[in-house]
Amino acid sequence: MTGGARCRSHEASLTRKGATVNGVTVSESIDPLAALRTPDDPPYDVYLTGTVFLDIIFTGLDHAPVRGTESWARGMGSAPGGIANMATALARLGLRTALAAPFGTDLYGDYCWDALATGEGIDLGPSRRVPGWHSPVTVSMAYEGERTMVTHEHHAPPAAGTAPPASRACVVAFEPGRQEDWVRRAHAAGSKVFADVGWDDTGRWDTAALADLPYCHAFLPNATEAQRYTRTDSPEQAVRALAERVPIAVVTKGAEGAVAIDSITGESADVPGLPVDALDPTGAGDVFIAGFMTGTLAGWPLADRLAFANLTAALSVQHFGGSLAAPSWSDIACWWAERRGAEQARRYRFLAELLPAALSGTPCARAVPTIGFRGE
Repeated sequence: MTGGARCRSHEASLTRKGATVNGVTVSESIDPLAALRTPDDPPYDVYLTGTVFLDIIFTGLDHAPVRGTESWARGMGSAPGGIANMATALARLGLRTALAAPFGTDLYGDYCWDALATGEGIDLGPSRRVPGWHSPVTVSMAYEGERTMVTHEHHAPPAAGTAPPASRACVVAFEPGRQEDWVRRAHAAGSKVFADVGWDDTGRWDTAALADLPYCHAFLPNATEAQRYTRTDSPEQAVRALAERVPIAVVTKGAEGAVAIDSITGESADVPGLPVDALDPTGAGDVFIAGFMTGTLAGWPLADRLAFANLTAALSVQHFGGSLAAPSWSDIACWWAERRGAEQARRYRFLAELLPAALSGTPCARAVPTIGFRGE
């Protein structure tokens, strides 16, 4: 980390939530924004919108499915996916999260609604139920550290109606050539826009096609996307080019970590990734963004924000599924308790100040849920 203004210390408070996550009551969490909260705050920390899928995940496959044969999986789970991956990651890190999404009135829609609203404590007030619309379903097969997916989806109706609710920040995935009216409204209302970007199928990779980029507070593409948009040869060159366009530029490098420049504070940082045995990369990018948003909204130094985002993403890929794998503060406390004396953990010494001694180091329970048992 170089330069920059004095940053806020890692102040947080332990809360007793009593929420049910994956059928298990979770009583402990951290409010990372506790030191910042005032009576005049907006009702939400983060607003996001998109499509929720019912994800059905098959695990324990020895190899890819072979044409004309039947493959047997040793494990299976189901959970909300799509935009629910990001919403769950944010909520589990203690941010007050509002989601606008269409939900079918079928069994799949009921299950996803209950899992997010009751299980994760996500506010679905901006969402709506759509009679007659079949909820999207994705079947994901995880093997050899990769995944193969099959999706069935009818055209999604609009996620929400008018202006987004007031929030500290919002999340958007840019699509080349597409502009989202709600992003401009959120920006005008003072919400900080955090964005990543999808693959450019046109092959043009023109930043002019990212119409909402001028409203962006932080832009977080991966290395391939960043280098193509900036016509550069390395993540380091790409992040410098992007920093001329947005206040905070972050380029993720997968297992190699991430590099970033915060033009607001004058900081720059390049933090290596954490070596882990990855089982399933589903949702890792969403979890990284959630971790970085948490640190940014809390006012942490840039290097700590990147390290925390790397950690949350690394914890997520060690489990199967998207929203299922998003880490809780208990997962983070468990990791820190096991490694705080190790050389690898020196970069994470800020966790000692952040994690209250009262927070148990018991990992978040991940009993594999299934829609079939929802009424029991």
